Parts: sequence; structure tokens; C-alpha cells
Amino acid sequence: MPGQGLPLRVATLLTGLLECLGFAGVLFGWASLVFVFKTEHYFEELCEPVVGPMGNVTGEADCKAQDERFSLIFTLGSFMNNFMTFPAGFIFDRFKTTVARLIAIFLYTSATLTIAFTSADSALLLFLAMPMLTVGGILFLITNLQVGNLFGKHRSTIITLYNGAFDSSSAVFLVIKLLYEQGVSLRASFIFLSVCSAWHVGRTFLLMPRGHIPYPLPPNYSYGLVPGTDTTEGEKNTAESDKVEMQTKEFPPAKEETLEPGRKQEHRSFWRYALSQRFACHLVWLSVIQLWHYLFIGTLNSLLTNLAGGDRALVSTYTNAFAITQFFGVLCAPWNGLLMDRLKQKYQKEAKNTGSSATTVALRSAVPSLALTSLLCLGFALCASVPILPLQYVTFILQVISRSFLYGGNAAFLTLAFPSEHFGKLFGLVMALSAIVSLLQFPIFTFIRGPLQNDPLYVNVMLILATVLTFVHPIMVYWECRQEWGSPATA
Repeated sequence: MPGQGLPLRVATLLTGLLECLGFAGVLFGWASLVFVFKTEHYFEELCEPVVGPMGNVTGEADCKAQDERFSLIFTLGSFMNNFMTFPAGFIFDRFKTTVARLIAIFLYTSATLTIAFTSADSALLLFLAMPMLTVGGILFLITNLQVGNLFGKHRSTIITLYNGAFDSSSAVFLVIKLLYEQGVSLRASFIFLSVCSAWHVGRTFLLMPRGHIPYPLPPNYSYGLVPGTDTTEGEKNTAESDKVEMQTKEFPPAKEETLEPGRKQEHRSFWRYALSQRFACHLVWLSVIQLWHYLFIGTLNSLLTNLAGGDRALVSTYTNAFAITQFFGVLCAPWNGLLMDRLKQKYQKEAKNTGSSATTVALRSAVPSLALTSLLCLGFALCASVPILPLQYVTFILQVISRSFLYGGNAAFLTLAFPSEHFGKLFGLVMALSAIVSLLQFPIFTFIRGPLQNDPLYVNVMLILATVLTFVHPIMVYWECRQEWGSPATA
């Protein structure tokens, strides 16, 4: 890393971290924002008075339809957050960083201005604003994940750090809720978020490349303020050649990798990887765990209201506690990346003796991360299924750690298990397909509130069993690595 480039790269890293922390994943602080919306009487016309056994109207109201409306908005927003990652990844791969970021800024600013000027009478605009907010945020994340390429062996740590910051940005809606309780209007808070778009524009042109940040970096790579120094196509080819040369030096090539040119080109095709068993297992692993998190976040306000017996002060206290724990996602996620980086360095030394390929070394380092994420989700699911209000503090802690490991581990696994030139498309595809599964959260919520009469026991048991099945993914990856370990020895 050239000495003169270090300050610029550190500035890019820190401002990218701030961007992800303050803007990328704010949707997942939805429970805090719902509390404000209910105070502002959004969709309150859907509440119906409760009729007593004698036909008299009690002072309570049945707001099941209101809760369903908020749940539907979150379902749509979270679906778009994942589903639009695929076209967002394509835009990033095809049109590169500057175009992708300008689209993100346009969507984000339009969304924040729409929410700022929305009232209870025009609450239906939230169905438009929240998806735009989430798509803009995911584009911010995708364009920032490549910053890890600037820091070589710390790549996985930085990728997971950025994903942790994405999770922690949900605390932004908590800040808006607390400011609202102190007299700051919802409109003023979202206008401030809109004004911050000027900062995004400045960072786009001053601290980010126009194209992509290659990995590994070519000699004397520079970007940002200096015009005309982004990586050209020739530099990209040099980077690919350097990458192949580096892998050849570090890892003796396995037999399966010494193919003729025509077959090697086929091996690196996008659809070959997208239709592989490895990708399918990863998709199921991500979809099941993500469904748990989305269902929990989207129905948290309703869950806390039931457990607290309708006490709004108690609901507010637990909502704040949940949002505060979300902020610590940025501190939890790097441990996952650090674990993967350390294991990768350890296995690289062993690979020199066994002749294992670079891909196998990367996969071995991902196995403990995948298994630990499944274990954390299982603990979170078990605690969330117990209808005891104080136990939800433990649920909040396990949920934020599990979610930080999930998304950081997802991005890191894709960078380690598949070629870098397909990362944007594969990342977008796995998020888009998992989004379809996440749509189940709304029918599950209506099923619990309707036929099950607010008793989620049977649904929780089924989801816990599905969570246990996610351990198949790390087992399959481990078995795949074991098969490769034995091949050089037997050759």
C-alpha cells in the first residue's frame, strides 16, 4: 500500500462506515418508527371499538387491522431491500460505482422527503417511501463493500464491519423516536436526512472511485480526487493476472483447476455458480434465518403490546431497549470477519503442505462462521418463542448478534466461495431469492393474529425445526473441503 494513498483509503473506510451506520439499513428500526406513527394516528381509522358481552362498547379498541397495515409496509420494504439487490448488483457491475451511488442518492432523498411531508391523511404514501428508502440503502451498502479490497488481508473483517454498520443503522429510527418525544417533529428529522444527501454526493465524487476497486489491487492504484486514475480495463486484466500469479505462488494448483482454456472459461461462467449445490445450500441457509429476523422485527410492536398488556409506557421502554441493542451490531459483526481472516491465514500455511487450492482454504475458514450463525439464530428463536416479557432482553441481544453474523457472513462467504467478477450478481441473486421467502412473514403474521388467536406456538415450533436444518449448510461445506483435502494426498 503506497504511503501517500493511506490517508485517502482510511478516509474512504471511515466515511463509508459512517454512511452505512447512518443511512443504509434504517428500515430495520421499524419498531421505533411504528411507535411514532401510531402516536401520530397513522391508520388509526382501521381500529374498531371492542364490544363487551352485554353489547356495550368498552374503552379499548381492536387495532389488529392497523397492525396488519404496518406489518404489510414492513414486509414490502424488507422484500424490496432483498429483491432489488439483484438489479442493484447488476447496475453496480455494469455501470460501476458513480452511477450506482447517484441512483442511491436519488431514491434515498425522494423517500425521506416523502416521509417528511406525509401525514395521517396520506399515510398510504409509506407504501412508496419505505421501498425507495431500502433500495437506496442497499445500493449504499453494495458500493461500500468493495472498500475492503483496499486493505488486503483484512478484507473479510472490513466487509463484515460494514454489514454490522448496516444493521446498526436501525438505531437511527430510535434517535428519531427519542427526538420526537422531546418535541422535534417527524418532518424536521426526515428533512435533516434529506439534506444529508449533499454529503453523499460529495463523498461519491471525492472519496470513491468512478469504476470498481479491483482485488488484488494493481500497483500504484489510485482514485478519488486525482482525475483519470481509476482502474482501466488494462489494469483490470493486470489485476486478474496478478491474482492468478499470487494464487499459484501461495497454493499449488489442484488437479481440477488445471483445465484446458475452453473448460476453464466454462468453469467461471455466472450460471455455473448460480446453479451450483453450494449456492443453493447457502440460499436456504440465508432464507430461513432471515425469515426469523424479519418476522420478529416486523411484528415486534404487536408482540410487545400483547406481552405488556397494552401498557404503552412499557412498550416504549422495550422498544427503546431493542433499538439500542441494534446499535451494537457494528461491534459484533467484525468478530465474524476477524474469525474468518484468522482461520484463512492459518489454513494457508497448512495448504502449502497439502496442496489444497485457494478456494478450499477460503471455504474452510467460512465453516465455523456459518455454523456459529445458525447456532446464534437457534438461541434467538428459542428465546423469542417464550412469552415472558423480561426474557425479551436476552432475545434482543441474541437477535442483534445473530443478524450481524448473518449478513456479514453472507457477504464474506460469497467473496470467498465464488469469483470476484460475479460477486455483485451473486450477492444480488441470493438476496433477491431470499426476499421471496421473506414474503411469508405477512401471511404468518395474519395467521397468528387470526386462526391462532395470537398464540404463535405452532408457528414458532415449525420455524425452530427449519432453523435446525440450516446446520446442513456448514456440514456440506465442511464435507466438500474434506473431499478436496484428500485428493492431493491420494494423487
